[in-house]
Amino acid sequence: MSRAEDIFQKLIYFGEDAIDDFIINRQAEELFLDFKQATPGIGKNVTSLPRDDRKNLAKCISGFGNSEGGVIIWGVECSRDIDIGDVAKAKVKVHNVHRFLSWLENAISGCTIPSHNKVRNHIVSIDENGDGFIATYIPKSEISPLMSTVGNSIYIRSGSNNVPAPYSVIAGMFGRRPQPNIEPIISDRKLEVMENTAENKIYDLGQKEPDKPEKYVRVSFSIHGHNDSSVIARELYLSCITEHYGSDHNKVRFSSYNQMDSILGMNNQLNLITRPELRLPPRSTFKFTNVEIILTQHTYDDFLFDGIIGADEAAPHDFRIYINKNTLRSFVARVIKGDEDEHLIYAEFFTDFLRSDF
Repeated sequence: MSRAEDIFQKLIYFGEDAIDDFIINRQAEELFLDFKQATPGIGKNVTSLPRDDRKNLAKCISGFGNSEGGVIIWGVECSRDIDIGDVAKAKVKVHNVHRFLSWLENAISGCTIPSHNKVRNHIVSIDENGDGFIATYIPKSEISPLMSTVGNSIYIRSGSNNVPAPYSVIAGMFGRRPQPNIEPIISDRKLEVMENTAENKIYDLGQKEPDKPEKYVRVSFSIHGHNDSSVIARELYLSCITEHYGSDHNKVRFSSYNQMDSILGMNNQLNLITRPELRLPPRSTFKFTNVEIILTQHTYDDFLFDGIIGADEAAPHDFRIYINKNTLRSFVARVIKGDEDEHLIYAEFFTDFLRSDF
């Protein structure tokens, strides 16, 4: 995971606490991070992103996109520190966060030539008045240089600033070859309640009433890689590791990975890479494996499953399933009890517990 992705995920997971942490620790603007205040006093008649905010957004998309990516946090005031530069000083909430988010989303495509279609926005927090903070994640662009439409300059990130790129840098950027981009896709999702009988037995506790077998939860899904680029992808790979199972009776199983070589790793790890002759055309999808997760009522630890997917010369993508032990114990009990709407509880697992950068 890149530094920019790490910052963005921190803001998603920890919300306003992450911003408080930046301020307490006097976090400086840097190669991957920029703090911005939204234009104050915007009237009701304004229908698009104010000029100064659009200028800041355009320069950041060009600068971060032409470099290694970065994050803008809207709603933080900076102060100048002689030794380390601009540091986070105070929170200045964005007024009407949802309206500002809409303006950002509408402005992104027109901020650079060509447009950067991988930019993402996330509302970090919002108060009862509708004010709050927004994070804008700008990944490294995989296409030749992004020119800001405000000032018609090509920017790169230099320290904590976006600066016009020198001619030699621009010349090198025009020679950048398009790179593949392998997006993870999770499909064929299922969540079932199973009985620990002879046919589906996964553990033996010496039950006193064998005619009333215990139940467990089986979650299953498939992992695919989609070539979301205009070039052929080669040597696709998938690595998965289960750091914590939550219980000795919980299990993670993989199956059906043809056309790939499995590289021996630890017992709790799967390492797959496609064979040299396999090439994935642009806009096509390749299936890596089926995953089956067994969750029982005998839980005493957190559950943590990490995965990474990518290809040769492509930036990797991470995904994670994390459930703390108390939530896991409660979730399994609720599923087995069966009193809740199955669609809601199904969505809870794949929305709340499955976290990713896609």
